[in-house]
Amino acid sequence: MNIDSTGTGTQGSVQVRRFHEGDSVEEVTLLLHRAYADHAAAGRIFFASYQSPQDTRHRLSKGECWIATRDDALVGTLTVSAPHAAPAGYPAPEGAGSFWQLAVDPSQRGSGLGHRLLTLAEARMAALGSTHAVIDTSAAAEDLVAWYRRRGYVPIGTWRWDVTNYDSVVLAKALP
Repeated sequence: MNIDSTGTGTQGSVQVRRFHEGDSVEEVTLLLHRAYADHAAAGRIFFASYQSPQDTRHRLSKGECWIATRDDALVGTLTVSAPHAAPAGYPAPEGAGSFWQLAVDPSQRGSGLGHRLLTLAEARMAALGSTHAVIDTSAAAEDLVAWYRRRGYVPIGTWRWDVTNYDSVVLAKALP
């Protein structure tokens, strides 16, 4: 699956494709740091805001990583897993798929790229056999929680990861 979305303005189109050997884990890590810097500045320390390239490689190995490029620059990423093996006690429907490291370069905010990546994640989870998507984020990131809710996600519980400094709200959505 390769998605080509023509952007507006003078920049070229956004190409979305699977991450492959030869792509830079370091570039993905730096993109994650840029994308999550505002959350860190607000006191919400998402793992993606400080993870090492080794952490990124490990997280990429747990699912399908997709990257978005515009004019050969990395501008977005996400990793999809379905069904996702959630930790014991994590409030998720049986067999749900999940995604993480959904990131859009700050220069691309408002372009619709985040929504396109989310749509891709949902399509991949459904194609891999999941009937639900589950995601968690900082309960204090009200704008991000509202973004997911506008896209059909509903809160189903809470969770606390040991690599963050906040309580997470767990959100789920039935997939078509």
